[in-house]
This record gives sequence, C-alpha cells and structure tokens, in this order.
Amino acid sequence: MDVFISLWLFTDKIGEENQEPLPVEKVFDKFCRGICIHGPFFDQVLGYWKASRENPDKILFLKYEDLKEDISCQLKHLAIRLPKAEHKFSVAGLQVKGSTAAQIARYDVGFSIRSFSLSKPPMAAAVGTSPVLEILVREPDGYSIWNGPPFNNNNQPGIKLEKVPCSSAKFSEDGSRFMVTKTDCAISIYDSSTLKEIRCFQIPHVASALSPCGTYLQTFQKSTTPQEKNVVLWSVETGDPVYQQFQKNMTKATWPSIRFTADEAVACRLATNEIQFFDPADFSKGIVHRLRIPGVAAVELSKAPGSHVAAFVPESKGSPASVQIYPCDKELQSHPLARRSFFRCSTVQLNWNRGSTGLLVVVQADVDKTNQSYYGESKLNYLTTDGTFEGLVPLKKEGPIHDVQWSFSGKEFAVVYGFMPANATIFDKKCKPLLELGSGPYNTIRWNPKGKLLCLAGFGNLPGDMAFWDFVDKKQLGTTRAECSVTSEWSADGRYFMTATTAPRLQVDNCIKFFNYNGSLFFKKMFDKLFQADWKPESPEKFSEIAELIKSVDSMKVEETKSQGQGSTSKKPAPANPPAKKPAAYRPPHAKNAAAVQAELFGGSSTGEMSKNALKNKKKREKQKEKKATEAAAATSGAT
Repeated sequence: MDVFISLWLFTDKIGEENQEPLPVEKVFDKFCRGICIHGPFFDQVLGYWKASRENPDKILFLKYEDLKEDISCQLKHLAIRLPKAEHKFSVAGLQVKGSTAAQIARYDVGFSIRSFSLSKPPMAAAVGTSPVLEILVREPDGYSIWNGPPFNNNNQPGIKLEKVPCSSAKFSEDGSRFMVTKTDCAISIYDSSTLKEIRCFQIPHVASALSPCGTYLQTFQKSTTPQEKNVVLWSVETGDPVYQQFQKNMTKATWPSIRFTADEAVACRLATNEIQFFDPADFSKGIVHRLRIPGVAAVELSKAPGSHVAAFVPESKGSPASVQIYPCDKELQSHPLARRSFFRCSTVQLNWNRGSTGLLVVVQADVDKTNQSYYGESKLNYLTTDGTFEGLVPLKKEGPIHDVQWSFSGKEFAVVYGFMPANATIFDKKCKPLLELGSGPYNTIRWNPKGKLLCLAGFGNLPGDMAFWDFVDKKQLGTTRAECSVTSEWSADGRYFMTATTAPRLQVDNCIKFFNYNGSLFFKKMFDKLFQADWKPESPEKFSEIAELIKSVDSMKVEETKSQGQGSTSKKPAPANPPAKKPAAYRPPHAKNAAAVQAELFGGSSTGEMSKNALKNKKKREKQKEKKATEAAAATSGAT
C-alpha cells in the first residue's frame, strides 16, 4: 500500500499543471493489474525474492510480518550483513554503541531499539534469510553443484560449481563439508559454503567415510599382515592421523569402523563381544571404557541427542536373538534399559527417532515357515528407552515390512507393510494408529522434513506411483508417477520432492525430476548417464514452515494482464493432478479397425459421429417402427 500511495502521488506531480488528478480507484486498479510506469510491482518483488534464494549472503529480503513477529532474529540477520556500523540500542537492558555487526549478532537483542545510526548506508535489502537449496550431481565426467529450486526465469538450475573430475562425492551429514575421491586416488575435503579445499589426502585404493560434522576422515585399506593398522582416523583440520587400528575385512555392519552420533559427542566401535567407546575430542586417550555384550554383531548409536546405543545379538545354540538398549554414559551401563528377544531372526534394521526415545527394529528371517513369501518373513518391533513399550507394532495385514520411517519431530512413524497391494499406516510413539493411508503398489515412504507432509511411493520393481499426503489435515494432496526411480528424497525446506533414475541400476532414461509438495511436476532433466543426485543436507529448522513458504510464494503470483490495444482470452487452468483415465476393455487386433471398416461400408463415421445418410436412415427406421406399433394397436382394438 505504501508503494501504491507513493506512486499515485508521484504520477500526479509529474503530470501537466492543468490536468485533473487521476482517481485513486482507477490508479489502484491498474496497479493491481501490473500496469505501472516501471513495470508490475509484484514481478519486481518476486525477482528480489528469487535473487535472495540464490544469493542469501548478498541479498536480504525483509518482510514486515517477520519483523513484527521476531524483531530480534531479523536484526541479527541484518547485523551480520553490515561490515561496519555504529549502533546504539538496548541489548539485554544495556546501552551498546560502536559494536561491529558480528558482535551485535552474538547478543540477545531487545525489542526496544532506542536509535540506530549507520556510518555507511546498508546494502539494498530485500527477503528471506533461509539457506539456498543445493544439489550434488555426478556424471561420468565428474560432479557439479546446482542451485536448487526455485530456478531462474528460464526454469533452469543455476550452476554453483562447474564439473570437476572425480570417482565419488558425498556431503557430510550436516552439509558443512563434502568429500571427493578423485581419479588419482586422492581424497579431498571441501567447505560446502565457500567450495574451497580444506585438505587433500593421498591414500590409494581405500574405502573412506566422513564423520557427521566433517571433523574426521576414516579410511580403510586391505591389510597384508595382522600387524598393519589398516583403519586410520584422520583429522581434517590438521591432516594428521589421530587413531589407527587393524580390521580384517569390511562389511555393512562393521563400516564405518568408528561410529559417531549426529553431533559427534559420542564415538564408539564394534569389537568382539564388546562395544568400545572413545573421547571424540581427544582420540589420543584411546579406549576410555568398554561395554561387554557377548555375541554382539551390530550396533546403532541414537541420533540426536547421542545418549543411547542399541546392540543386536543374533541367535546362538538355541538361544533367541535379541536387541538391547544401553545408555552411553559409563556409570549407567550396568544393565540394559530395554530388551527384546525374537526367534527366527537372521538380520535386523535399527532405526532411532529424533530425541532418542524410541527404537524401531525390523526383524528379518531368511525362511518363511508359512511358505507365503520366497523372500522370508519380517516383523516390526518397537522399544522405548524408558521401558514403557517393548513388543510388536500392531499391523492389520500379513506380509513383509517394505519401509518404515520416523517423522522429523520423532513423535510419529509411518510403515508400509503387507503383501501387494501394501497398506500404509501412521502411528504415534505409543504405537497407536493415527491415520490409515490406504493400500496400493507402494514400498517406500518419505516424511517431509517439516513434518506436515509425506510421500507414499512404489519404486524398484513397482511402476512408480506416488501419493502426497497432508498428515495434519489428513487428506491426499495429489498423485503422480515417477517410473524407474532409483533414489528419492525431500528438500530441506519441505517444498520439493526429487526423484532420480541413475546408473548402474538403470543404463537408460537417466533423469532428475522435481515435484512440488502436492505432486505436480516442477522440473525434469534427462542425462545420457547419471550416477548420483543428492540434496545438500540442511537443518529444516533453518527454513520457515511449509505453509508459510507456500503462502508467501502464492501471494506473489501475478495473473495474466491485458496489454494496451489488445484483448486476451483467459484459459481455465488445467488441474495439477488430472484424474487417471479408466482403462478401456481389451479388443483383439482384428477388431481394432472394425469401426473404420464399418464406416467406410455403411457411410458412418469412424469417430462415432453419424453421417447425414445414416441419420436419415435412422429416422426412417424409427418411423416404420412407430407405424407398425400403431397398426398393431388398431388391430388389437378392432378384434375386441
């Protein structure tokens, strides 16, 4: 409204002296339709918003609503972007003057700002302090990093980093760093924000893994003698080895050899009949304590916080297999907090929730004694760290467990289970069903990081159907299909869902697809060969809620306007998810052209429309039928 009033007054001033002022209603109508001397206002705002998403460090997009809601947070964002400033305002009840922007950002800024004067004018500001989405794309000739959606006006992703030759590339779990294995067996660690190389390790023929925060690099080499310590933990900052050990072979259960929690507060290693714990801040101390568990074959540290560890002990000499939960604190490891035993168990999948309060255990047996499945049988168990629940998750249908995933909040989990068509159900932390998502050809479920939405899909040997659900409102938003997808994941802001068809799983039709939160296709790009497509990990807490993001973008959309001297026709927008057409009945090949042959012989139309002669003959037949019916009725009445 401020922009409109200023524009109205400005246009009135630049007009001729004797000209009457323009009616405010007429000017406002033109303003809303985008007819302005400097172009549509909403297009300019949307342009700044997109630019802020691509370059958040250079462009700050401020909204009045955000300032009103949390002026402290917005002032911190503003202060970070000002190199030198003179400030005088209230910080925690104190008067601060002459602080640098970085110092101001560290304070808890009060809501009452006494005065704010700058030694130099700030940068042209404009919206949104959320990080920019980024995507790592790896092809045969190397990897590149794209700027994620929303894209520029040409609907093409911007390239943040051009292709660099490599054999593998991967982000750390927190997204702060990424590891690149080059063709000459050199491993380089880069800073994700600046793309500068931090350290390069020359280690040939190795397997490597980066710690969750990118602090340590772990490498494995085949050992020729037991005395050779072939597992090395390197400090990325110094490039020096901080711990070394011998490991005979590498399996999925034993690699990485040293496991970290998400915040790298706890580190442990699986050894024979025990779990060894380390001090992540100082590995020179060696093993600080041991947790003895006879027969332990797999471990899983809880995510955030890293307060517990789950251990799996397989069946042995008639004893059942078991999963046990212990605290990571040495003083509390005298006995397990929770324990669950099972027979007919070959392997398990351990899945902690965020908050470290619950553990989902998928128990897999190689043989199904009921002979219902060639691939064995599976059961879903649930354990809590406080011991309130230890048992099976109540599922309504027999069959395998296809997928299970916790929500980002850790308060709900979703399960896809049963013989095809599979069922999908959402449960709370007490294993009570909250929402049934129906049944269909599904084997994959992906929770939106913002917790409100989820995607139910069927990939692999299934046709690729996807259903997008609003968990809060308990409604389906849309359905679509992504055939032959190998990987799939939500973006950190929760607005986009990416699927990728990659090699070597599939050698043809390699592509990347982005879908909106409701399932409508946003972007698609084909590749001759694609090896990898991954989102850069970001904390979902850095982004606004999904509803606010959608509302802010939708409010900036400008309808089509009529250009001067020309008319425009408005078209009804096509639905984002058109209903699927009902499949037609099967017709043998010799009958497929029957309609065309009949039309050619009898003067009809192959499209189903009758010709003039056919209509004329039809009317004659109807009149003859009516005449015969009348004569029959007259004969009947005469006989009586």
